[in-house]
Amino acid sequence: MTHVLAIDQGTTSSRAILFDGAMRIAAVAQEEFPQHFPASGWVEHDPSDLWSTTAATARAAIEKAGLRPADIAAIGITNQRETTLVWDRATGQPVHNAIVWQDRRTADLCRSLREAGHEAMVAGRTGLLLDPYFSGTKLKWILDHVEGARDRARKGELLFGTVDSYLIWKLTGGKVHATDATNAARTLLYDIRKGRWSATICGLLDIPIEMLPEVRDSAADFGVTRPDLFGREIPILGVAGDQQAATVGQACFAPGMMKSTYGTGCFALLNTGQTPVASTNRLLTTIAYQFDGTPTYALEGSIFVAGAVVQWLRDGLKIIREARETQPLAEAADDGQNVILVPAFVGLGAPYWNADCRGAVYGLTRGSGPAELARAALESVGFQTRDLLEAMRADWAQGGAAQAEIATLRVDGGMSASDWAMQFLSDIIGAPVDRPEVLETTALGAAWLAGMRAGVYPSREEFAKTWALERRFEPAMNAATRQGKYDAWKRAVAATLTV
Repeated sequence: MTHVLAIDQGTTSSRAILFDGAMRIAAVAQEEFPQHFPASGWVEHDPSDLWSTTAATARAAIEKAGLRPADIAAIGITNQRETTLVWDRATGQPVHNAIVWQDRRTADLCRSLREAGHEAMVAGRTGLLLDPYFSGTKLKWILDHVEGARDRARKGELLFGTVDSYLIWKLTGGKVHATDATNAARTLLYDIRKGRWSATICGLLDIPIEMLPEVRDSAADFGVTRPDLFGREIPILGVAGDQQAATVGQACFAPGMMKSTYGTGCFALLNTGQTPVASTNRLLTTIAYQFDGTPTYALEGSIFVAGAVVQWLRDGLKIIREARETQPLAEAADDGQNVILVPAFVGLGAPYWNADCRGAVYGLTRGSGPAELARAALESVGFQTRDLLEAMRADWAQGGAAQAEIATLRVDGGMSASDWAMQFLSDIIGAPVDRPEVLETTALGAAWLAGMRAGVYPSREEFAKTWALERRFEPAMNAATRQGKYDAWKRAVAATLTV
């Protein structure tokens, strides 16, 4: 048993990646599934799609690698976070479609809870804001709107779970109802300091605590798969939400280490050690991972638009055909122009959390063209990342950190492949940016959690030593230019927020 199967269940597709004994990729299988939009701002998944694509890709990856089930030591699961499911304990049948993390149907509920003065209490226990993003208000919506659901939940007939819990339930044939601490920390229902479900918040939302899963470590025993799925029982030994799995995969195990994942948006997590740091800059306090019952905490910031700004250049403005064309355009831009793009297409995320403002472009001249817009688009990602770093540094210092410095910024995700964007990122934050050899950090993190627990992968300390640098980007911009550019960005954001 030398291989580990990582299940990476995402928002638009499910993937399965097999890693060999040296943590190298042996096979990959991926399958997309449809999104459902029953009303404006509503996003749902059919739970059967989540399950069928997960099972199919897992089998396909094993077949591609030419392996037998007996070769697989363990399964690790990483998943889209906050997406909410409720199903029948006896039959496994969902009572409603999964409500996806992007769904905004509970915005009015969150607003009323804030106006009633509950946000400080909720943030103090969970580290989260009262926002439709998280699972708790989604679960309340299902219990409020599916006939008889709340009564059935109180009788123990219905179960709640995020995607990891649902997959564990299905994989084990209904024998295990569990989640890990990183996923629990994203539900709005879990007290991250006391390490248990909050009876106070469950009472506020009228959620029967009996329907919630057992919370376990990120590397723990989550049961074994049904023997008919893969030909033998395979233990499930690692679970983490996608951004936390990427943090693990980047080996950000020391306080001050930070990872930033650039996909459609950007998620940055800063390891703050065993101290949960309360944010005064509207960042989230969360659990990065949990071993042996002890959580390691992180500050998290979300940028809504990162890679999506390049998609806008391609699909909206049609000034490029492929994402890679942005780099030569940016290199050709006129240095005498200072075009700034604030990509608030769906509002601004952390640290602003303004859902109502919209995107704007500043500094246009008659000479501005595709090259200047491409450069401004790539620069906007660096500027937004610096916003997160500045907020994290301030929060961490206020939290009592003796040295509130970001020791390492490790990057991954599709946009991290752009040398120009990563060089500008290093320039604007004034610190090195490290890009690893293995960019599949989310799946790697899930695989290492399971493989370490199974005894086929090394300890945390030894795993950290295997992290390999593909390229380090060093800041080359002088301090005056850096500050001038960032000041111009801040003025542009301030103007955008007032429109």
